[in-house]
Amino acid sequence: MQNQYDPRTTSRIDPAISVGVPSATRDAGLRSYMLSVYNYMASGVLLTGVVALTLAMTGVAEAIFMGGGIFKYVVIFAPLIMILVMGAKMQRMSTSSMQMFFWAFAAIMGVSMSVIPLIYSGTSIATTFFATAVAFMSLSLYGYTTKKDLSGFGTFLIMGVVGLIVVSIANMFIQSTGLSLVISAIGVLLFAALTAYDTQKIKSLYAHVAGTDMMGKTAIMGALTLYLDFINMFQFLLAFTGNRE
Repeated sequence: MQNQYDPRTTSRIDPAISVGVPSATRDAGLRSYMLSVYNYMASGVLLTGVVALTLAMTGVAEAIFMGGGIFKYVVIFAPLIMILVMGAKMQRMSTSSMQMFFWAFAAIMGVSMSVIPLIYSGTSIATTFFATAVAFMSLSLYGYTTKKDLSGFGTFLIMGVVGLIVVSIANMFIQSTGLSLVISAIGVLLFAALTAYDTQKIKSLYAHVAGTDMMGKTAIMGALTLYLDFINMFQFLLAFTGNRE
């Protein structure tokens, strides 16, 4: 499932927010905040993987996706609907409600991705997951540590996501193998760039929400953004290099 909702902003840090706050305190708070984001994100990926693998091993995934019927389309599009709902209701949801919504979303994504073990070999999935994890950590570290302002790439990257979605939908009817490979290659590069960009934006948001009741919510939304970057990069890389059963 491609990332069809993008909870990103292009605002920059307001330096005035940090005036009078000791640098060591800001750094410690930022590290704690980013650790929370990464913990949510990693836990979500783990939950998705456990659900997907369990359903695939028990035969439930095959019953859902190979048995026909409308239910498989509900499973496929449910994550998109959940993201849209979460983005629209973020301001009115409590932090605990957003946590529950995030875990529910990760679980539903696991159901949606349980078809992957039916298509690709276990070795291919494991190798691709490891490669994605290494790439994600490297790119996220770059986004966190770089002094270069990446905000200028925001509009270009978001337009790229929209374009990728449109072409992907069109290819559902065209069924072009060559176009599928091109989409996958571009998707890998696009979400690799988004990983660095999003990490820097999440880091920047800390200056705006530090000490407010929005910290918990923005940490969860940040985790969701990085989660989607990781999942999409994994799926596109698997589609591009994976060995089918």
